[in-house]
Amino acid sequence: MKYAKKILAAIVATALLPLIAACGSSDTPVDPSSESVNAKTEITVWGWEPTLKDVVPAFEAANPDIKVNLQNVGGAGDTYTKLDNAIAAGSGAPDISQIEYYAIAQYAIPGQLADLAEFGADSLSGTFTAGTWNSVTLAGSGKVYGLPVDSGPMALFYNKATYDEAGVTEAPKTWDEFYDAAKKIHALGPDYYITADNGDAGMATSMMWLAGAQPFKVGTDSVTIDLGAAGVVDFAEFWQKLIDEELINTKISSWSDDWFKALGDGTLASLITGAWMPANLIGSAPDAAGDFRVAATPVPTAGKAADSENGGSSLALLASSDKKEAAYKFLEFNSAGAGVAIRVKGGNFPSTLADLQKTEFLDYTDEYFGGQQYNQVLAQAAKDVLPGWSYLPYQVYANSIFGDKIAGAYSGIGTLADAFKAWGVDLVAYGQQNGFNAK
Repeated sequence: MKYAKKILAAIVATALLPLIAACGSSDTPVDPSSESVNAKTEITVWGWEPTLKDVVPAFEAANPDIKVNLQNVGGAGDTYTKLDNAIAAGSGAPDISQIEYYAIAQYAIPGQLADLAEFGADSLSGTFTAGTWNSVTLAGSGKVYGLPVDSGPMALFYNKATYDEAGVTEAPKTWDEFYDAAKKIHALGPDYYITADNGDAGMATSMMWLAGAQPFKVGTDSVTIDLGAAGVVDFAEFWQKLIDEELINTKISSWSDDWFKALGDGTLASLITGAWMPANLIGSAPDAAGDFRVAATPVPTAGKAADSENGGSSLALLASSDKKEAAYKFLEFNSAGAGVAIRVKGGNFPSTLADLQKTEFLDYTDEYFGGQQYNQVLAQAAKDVLPGWSYLPYQVYANSIFGDKIAGAYSGIGTLADAFKAWGVDLVAYGQQNGFNAK
């Protein structure tokens, strides 16, 4: 494919993902007879999603000849860095790695991921939500490069105790209401903020999506980028007002110890993030148990239902693995077998259609969220996700330079709107330099 060749050229060229041919290719035929699953086989899995650890013992009990070495090597960014280094070195890569949906193309197209259709994964197409399945199959390529772990329709996770103390009696439904709530919460004290953001690309693109923007158009052999579009500008102006009035915390880093501490003590009053968040809050901000609730994401226009995805990830099989058959058994168990129920019980938000519709899922409660049936909010959010969004085929690179491009706007130098446009100019230039018909 002409398009695939262009993407391959871009991936090989970027310093972010140094790739070498020595680490293997998914074009190599898989001979099941060459791998004995009757012998004790140990597979290595890199993953940060907290409920994976509960799946391992159940899988090993069902598959006594396979041992799973589950390693949390850090969050997504750390995992990609270590994965890139292992691929470049030609050794040290795991058999399976957790990879977010937006990043799959950068590993799949140059042949670093095995095609799971060789193991029958293509028969699972009706198991998952359309968005997650499209992500792991690269929009109908016919190849399957991972199995979904979760999905991430956005929602507002908020500390009701802090909101009540500030006089915010209902979760904000619109951006205007969110702004008003932010002022009341910050009035509680200088350390109180409605949310935190110090320049996160995933947050920004999700909010552009929520606002109806489609800044990235990807064709057969072309990429069109418009970060001055309506929706992008709407979000930029809304968020700029919060930054200028110091109503959001722009100093604290997401996923840091300080971030979780602030979530735990209520000084960070809420998050707009993906539906996969409950398990992370329960495990890392235990002091807020009973205080958190979940509401629909505030929207730009009152009465107009809208949502977007934020994150979500797959488990992918590395082409370099010499234990593919055993590794695929774990993938299928985790994503389409008994592992799904285990992860849902632990707070994971499923990507499987059947589980999203189950009464026990919709009626599930957890005292961390005050007994709220919060999955009903999240399931509705999944239905409200706006169609038509595309990520760049070099989105990992795009996200890696995002912070530098917009840093000034968070410190009073320039505006987000101008920073987004500058980001777009650089992304067009990068695409052109790496073989894309980018404009």
